[in-house]
This record gives sequence, C-alpha cells and structure tokens, in this order.
Amino acid sequence: MKPMNETQIRQALEGLDGWEYTGEAIATTFEFADFREAFTAMTRIAFECEAQGHHPDWANVYNQLEIRLSTHDAGGVTEKDFHLARTIETLIAGS
Repeated sequence: MKPMNETQIRQALEGLDGWEYTGEAIATTFEFADFREAFTAMTRIAFECEAQGHHPDWANVYNQLEIRLSTHDAGGVTEKDFHLARTIETLIAGS
C-alpha cells in the first residue's frame, strides 16, 4: 500500500471530526467518564484492529485514550489508516 501525500491526507481528514495529521500519523484523543469506559472502548477497538490486521499506537491514562495511526510497512499514512479511523469512530459512537 502506498502512502498518501499531505494534500490527500488533509482532504480525507475533513470526514473525521477531531482527528489531526501530525506529520507522521493521524491522531485523536477520546475522553470517557472513567477508566472502565475507556478500557471497554479499547477492548472493542482491539478486536476490530485484529480483524483488520492493523494496530494503532495508543496510550490510556485513566479516562483518556490517545490513538495514532500510520501504516508502518508503507512508511506513512495510507487509506488503511483512514478505514480503521472510521471504524473506531463508529465503535465510539455506539458506546
């Protein structure tokens, strides 16, 4: 899979609320009521990541979940990252 250029990435980000391009990845932070809700969301996301064969760089501190997506094999951001980001958005919206 070929990395997207910055223009393509910025255009694709228009469809994702709260995500930003960091120069290396697309990233966002979600805030939940407490640790349990954050961890529950991470678990749901983890199953989907495994199904897609694509895994985020992420961090969880109490009620916050930070997610960064890039396709390491491609050396940048690809459509695969945007597909997973849209999936994550759907999972979070359904919580």
